[in-house]
Formats: sequence, structure tokens, C-alpha cells
Amino acid sequence: MLQAAIPPTRSLRWQRQISSPLARQVDISVSAAKLTFYLWWDRQISGKSAHHRNRRAQWLVGTLLDLGPTFIKIGQSLSTRADLLPLEYVKALGQLQDRVPEFDPNQAIAIIESELGYPIHVLYQDFDPTPIAAASLGQVHRARLHTGEEVVVKVQRPGLEQLFAMDFQIVGRLVRWIDRFVPNARQYDIKAIHEEFSEILGREIDYVQEAMNADRFRHNFADHDRIVVPKIYPKYTTRRVLTMEYVPGIKVNDRQSLLAIGIDPREINHLGICAYLKQLLQDGFFQADPHPGNMAVSQDGKLIFYDFGMMAEVQPINRNQMVQTFFAVLKKDTDQVVSTLVDMGLVEPMADMTPVKRIVNVLVDRFADKPVELQAFKSLRNELYSVFEQQPFRLPAKMTFIIKALTTLDGVARDLDPQYNLLSAAKPFVKSLATMPARQGGGVGELAKQAKSYLTYRLNKPNPTQSAIERLESRLEQGELKIQVNSIEHNRALKTLNLSVRALLYACISGFAALTGAILLVGQISGGAIFAFAIAAFSGVFLVRSLIRLMWRDRVDRMLD
Repeated sequence: MLQAAIPPTRSLRWQRQISSPLARQVDISVSAAKLTFYLWWDRQISGKSAHHRNRRAQWLVGTLLDLGPTFIKIGQSLSTRADLLPLEYVKALGQLQDRVPEFDPNQAIAIIESELGYPIHVLYQDFDPTPIAAASLGQVHRARLHTGEEVVVKVQRPGLEQLFAMDFQIVGRLVRWIDRFVPNARQYDIKAIHEEFSEILGREIDYVQEAMNADRFRHNFADHDRIVVPKIYPKYTTRRVLTMEYVPGIKVNDRQSLLAIGIDPREINHLGICAYLKQLLQDGFFQADPHPGNMAVSQDGKLIFYDFGMMAEVQPINRNQMVQTFFAVLKKDTDQVVSTLVDMGLVEPMADMTPVKRIVNVLVDRFADKPVELQAFKSLRNELYSVFEQQPFRLPAKMTFIIKALTTLDGVARDLDPQYNLLSAAKPFVKSLATMPARQGGGVGELAKQAKSYLTYRLNKPNPTQSAIERLESRLEQGELKIQVNSIEHNRALKTLNLSVRALLYACISGFAALTGAILLVGQISGGAIFAFAIAAFSGVFLVRSLIRLMWRDRVDRMLD
């Protein structure tokens, strides 16, 4: 029996703005201007205070939620861009979820009937008007076909295509303006980032494309009986309505429920990681948003994938580079890792790559063979984010969704097993590659070649003492010890010089403003004189602050000497 619909919910602010492009333009532009000002203020004025940054970051999350689906998705993707935003912003965006209420089920039924061309009772034997899930792009209802098959029906939010088109047109204008008038922003290639977002998110709201993605994904895992992909029903699917098989399961990060039915979370961890390595390194077609709502575990221990809207592809040349990087990490070949990172555009080449190699070497040593404790991982992550401000690391637009997928997957894996190790979990995947013929085309051939090379390396691997001696010799040859000692004094000198220059600048501004005020006062231009004296006083405050910090810096340097 069809159930009665529930009362409609109140429309959200962004829904009311769809009919007013001007109001939407003003809302987005004002929010963008505030964010730009806050970033500048926190960097230049507030002394890089973590407290201020945290407060601004929470403001940003609230603003993105208020602006609606387009900006929720953009914020989630930016949660991996430590090269664009401060650490506090990245952390806050990493917790951004689709906290959007469901829309009126009467509207959902009207959309289904309009898209499929028949009344709801003709299409489905039963249809539950109460959604079982709701997100920023749509909501999901349970139903039963007249053939008796249990299905779920995904319905797109009203006006979503119009909203996306309007938002990306507005954001595109802002991006062009920033690219033209803010020269420092060009190094981040924000135009390419905007285009990547537009393409990926534009495909996500096309449910016919999602159905095709699901079929392709199912074909890629046809030989893997522990990976489940729900069946799509094309007859009941359009751009705005998607009907797929109902496949219930336990939320993938629900460790206690998995243990209660006798499923080992570590086994699910290994299964999920190997599945993602296959997507990234072998298929070149991967789910870009693997959060717990998009994956589940069946009662017999199979991994279920649900959402195929946000999918991304890796071109063969980039896939081969990722394969080479993966196996170089397994072999702890720092030079090869750095070389492939440069080829992929993640690191800008410099005359002296020693600092970059040192950072990569630390990462490889910490992650390769042993589990990483959660606190150590968080500490290392913070160190890495600080590196983005000092070293030539960059994240091309094409890598945004790859990094997003990996970081989201890492969070799920740590929920299941806080002591998990990525490379240990990947061993089944590496072993499965060793039997593949190396002459296969595309990424598969490169994978097989690298896997066999890795197995040969493991068989001929030197003992730990020899490895330690070789690493020490390498560090001595590169002069790393000398660089580390000198870098401390060098950084201290730079910080002192920076404070001195800042104090001199404030002194010049304060003096010039005071002199201007005096001249205007003599000329009986009292309004201008007051304004000039106000600037002088304001600059004087920062001058005093800079002098105090310079004095303390000098005392600290003397103590360290």
C-alpha cells in the first residue's frame, strides 16, 4: 500500500534565492569578500593565532552550509587543499557534512511522476514517502516494484540544476576577477580547480550518468565476489530519478556492529583498501567520495558500494606515475618517489631538492613497515601542513579528488582499526598483481611490471644493518646534517629580520601620517588632520607591538646562543 505523504518542510534560504540571481550574486560575493578579508587579517594582523583561525574556520563551515549544495560540495573537496587554506580551515572543512533536511515528499512524488510519465501507483507497488536518507543533492525512498523486487528511489532536489548553473556562473566570475587582480593566486591555478569542480559536480546531478557509472563499476569488479554493486533499473531512471536494487548492510565504520556478527574489522579494512587501490591504480575509475554513507558491509562480510554520482577518472599517464610512486614507497626509494611527484606536478623542481627528499624520506620511513599510532599520525599531519608554507609542494586540480578520496578512506580505515598500516593492508593487492602478464596494455601492464620488480626487491633486500648504513651514507653525501644545523640559525635570523622590517614600516607610516596631520592642522583642515592622526595612532600601536616582539626575540636568541 502507498503511504500518505508527510507535511512539507520549510524552504531553505538558498532555495528561496534560486528565483533571484541578483540576491544570490550578492550573497556569494559578500561571503567571498569576508573570507578573503579574514584570511588576510589572520595572516597579517592577528599574529597567526590558532584561536582566531579556528573561529574563522567555524564561520566558513556555517557559511557554506547556509549557501547550500554547491558550496557544501566545494567545501568538502577543499578539505584536502592544505596548499590553499590554513590548517584550521582544512580540519573544519573535513567535518563538513550534508546537514540538509529532507524536502517535501509530495514534491518528490511529483518529480518522479513527471520524469517517468506515469502515476506513482503505476510505477511502484509500494512507495514509502518518508525518506530513508537525505543529502544536499537529493533524498532516497524505499519502494517495491510490481514484480516484487525491493528497490530504493533517489530523487533530486527541486531546482538543483538551476542552482548549480547559477552558482558556478557566479563563482566563475569571482575566479576570473581574483586571477586578474590577485597575482599571487595564479600559482594555485584556481581556474583549473573551478573547471574540475564544475565538471565533476555537474556530472553528479545527472542520474543517467550515475547509472552508467554504476554499471561500469560493477563490470570492473565482476570477478570479485566480495564486492557488491546494486543493480540499476534503467526503465525507472532519468536525469532526476534513479531506481536501484535495495541492498541493506551495516555502516562500514560501525566497528561494534561488525564485531557483534563475527566480522573482523581488519579484514574489511584490507578489502576496502585493496578495492580502492584497484580503482585508482588498475581501473583508473574511482569513487571520489568514499564516506561511510556510501559503503556498507553485508551480513556475510561483503563490501557494498552505493553512491556512484561523484566518480573521477585517472588518465593512463597519471595512473602509471601513481603506480610508480606506490611501489617506490614500498621499496623506500626516496629518489624515485620525489621524481614521480615532480612528474605529476605535486612538487615544483628546485636546484636543491635535498629538503624535499628529507621530508619524503621521513614519511616513507614512518609509514612503510609499521603501524602508525593515531596521535603520531595527527602530529605528522600537522607537520606536513606546515611544510606547505615553506616547501614547493603544490596540488594540481586533477589531483584534488584523488587526495580527497584517499584522505576520506583513511578516516574510515582508522575507525575500523586505529593501528592499521596502509602498506600492510595492500599486500593482497600486490600479490594478486604478480601473476598478471607484464605485456598487458595500459596501467595493468605497468602494475604487473612494478609488482614483479617489488617482489624481486624483497627477495634481494639487504639486512637492516646494511640498510641503516646505506641511509646514513646517503644523508652524509647530501649534507643533510649540515643543512639541519644551519637552518635553525638561518630561520632565527630571517624571523628577526622580518620583525625589524615590519617595525620600520610601521614607524615610517606612523611618522608620515603624524607629519601630514600636523601640516593639515596648520592649514586648518581639521577633518583631514584628525584622519591622519588616527592613522598615525593606529600604526603606532602596531609599531609598539613589533618593537616588543623584536625585544623578546632578541632575548630568546641570546639565551639560545
